Amino acid sequence: MESWDASLWARSRAGDADAFGMLFELHAKAIYNYCFRRIGDWTAAEDMLSIVFLEAWRRREKELSADKVLPWLYGIATNVVRNQRRSERRFAGALRRMPETQPEANFAERSDERLDDERQMRRALALLSQSPRHEQEVFVLCAWMELSYEDAAFALGLPVGTVRSRLSRARRRLRELDPGFGHEQGGTATVLEAPEP
Repeated sequence: MESWDASLWARSRAGDADAFGMLFELHAKAIYNYCFRRIGDWTAAEDMLSIVFLEAWRRREKELSADKVLPWLYGIATNVVRNQRRSERRFAGALRRMPETQPEANFAERSDERLDDERQMRRALALLSQSPRHEQEVFVLCAWMELSYEDAAFALGLPVGTVRSRLSRARRRLRELDPGFGHEQGGTATVLEAPEP
């Protein structure tokens, strides 16, 4: 198998997708089982298998000896599992920090307000979509979800200073696009005036 791996890897490095496909066929089951044994979820292991081989293809220019292809794939899989667990911890932490919402006492009385909120939200989202994705993420977490700079930084894996600067740029851009944005009373459009975290 080692000489076969070496031949397939050499062809893969040269961009031969068929050779890489054969490497996949040779090692997919082992990587799939490894991922399952690390996380205990067949569906997630299948997703991780795809990520491992996508990453291997992306990094295919790496020089490997014949006996190192499978261990290298295990190394990639280990990092994919770590990233998945880190993402799960961040998501769970973000959920724990979110305030619990109480059900509305009388839903019918709020229907007019809800329609107005939806209109304002569509307008806000249209304006926000003109900002870069990284500014949108920070804006939504800090302004709409009212996360502190520190919590948003944790959720996004960024330094606090980066969150502050991205939020500032997002607010400035929204005001440039629509100087009245965020100053209406009630509804979601008041998000620019959300209290500083």
